[in-house]
Amino acid sequence: MKNQMSPIQWPAEGVTRAPYSVVSDPAIYRLEQERIFRGPVWHYLCLEAEIPEPGSFRTTYIGETPIIVARDKDGGINALVNRCSHKGALLCVEPGGKRQNFTCLYHAWSYDLTGSLRSVAFQNGIAGKGGMPPDFDISQHGLERVRAESFRGLIFGTFGAAEDLETYLGPGMTALIARAFHKPIEVLGYHHQVLPNNWKLYSENTRDPYHATILHAFYPTFKLNRLTMEGGITLDHGGWHSILFSKGATFRPGEYEGTGIRSLIDDLRLADASLIESRQEFDDGITVAIQSIFPGLVHQQIYNTLAVRQLVPQGPERSELHWTFFAYKDDDPELRAMRMKQSNLIGPAGYISMEDGSIGGYVQRGIAGAGSGVNAVIEMGGREIASTTSARANETAIRGFWQAYRSLMGL
Repeated sequence: MKNQMSPIQWPAEGVTRAPYSVVSDPAIYRLEQERIFRGPVWHYLCLEAEIPEPGSFRTTYIGETPIIVARDKDGGINALVNRCSHKGALLCVEPGGKRQNFTCLYHAWSYDLTGSLRSVAFQNGIAGKGGMPPDFDISQHGLERVRAESFRGLIFGTFGAAEDLETYLGPGMTALIARAFHKPIEVLGYHHQVLPNNWKLYSENTRDPYHATILHAFYPTFKLNRLTMEGGITLDHGGWHSILFSKGATFRPGEYEGTGIRSLIDDLRLADASLIESRQEFDDGITVAIQSIFPGLVHQQIYNTLAVRQLVPQGPERSELHWTFFAYKDDDPELRAMRMKQSNLIGPAGYISMEDGSIGGYVQRGIAGAGSGVNAVIEMGGREIASTTSARANETAIRGFWQAYRSLMGL
């Protein structure tokens, strides 16, 4: 049923259809900022490892809203809107660093690490003239605060009345996060890229195991991931979040060869095969795990490459993707070298992931001009929303994403 405030009518087929207009309509995009990004949803902000000591800070986003995450002098974590209370200018333009306070470049209003306003330049005027009115109360003009919680070193924030973080994530999601963040980590580096498409197209992509060995030639050709390997799809929170996983040791030769799959390139070779040398780090046998937390966090293990990705909407037809690579502090030199080499598999120009940076743009361009009633079909693997270990040629996690989206948007 169409919500009276909704600019679109959702198809009667429910989550097995998604209107193309939902990834191009500016009115829908504006509504998302209110109902999802300022709604009862937890949003990934940064890693605790990025703000290791008092004074450390990191700039980030919730939807379009700029955020500062800072560790105060007592070690507490503060999430603050990166917007001066005076004229609205950004307080921090750099991605991170260490400070004792945040002072606006425009008029020098200065805030402490908890967001409290501490001083206003020329508050008392000059020689008794000008300045703020006598009843101006400095304590009433601090930065807007965001509720923040951390789980296993991942910091999340919410503007809305979200449930507690672990309940929001669910047992399956917290188990995989705990698996990866079971000991101290350190950040290795970052990639940043602009995607020429709506944020939801990338959210679909990370929940889609079906495309992985069709679009990406590197996966099947070098036997890193094939749908014929053992694996599965784990859903949590009613399908809002998902994990797509496979086990490389279960590869069986001959199962893709002769099938005509375009991405299987038999004569493709690596000049340096050490690029894909790996070590089994986890006793569950999983070698590829792509975890998607609604709406914009992706946590990944691709063999020995560990990373989190933050998806940031930048308009109806543009988004940004920020990759943070990490490692364990106690890595031996051989394992650290493997991580560094395998980092070439992912990112904007990664051997595996480079196609994801363009395919969303192809969809965005392809749906241009599509009228009402033209929808994506999401029926691979059936119509249900459920975890599975029997068939990864399946769009159940995408259906789960749209179920979350519809419930929050009232569509």
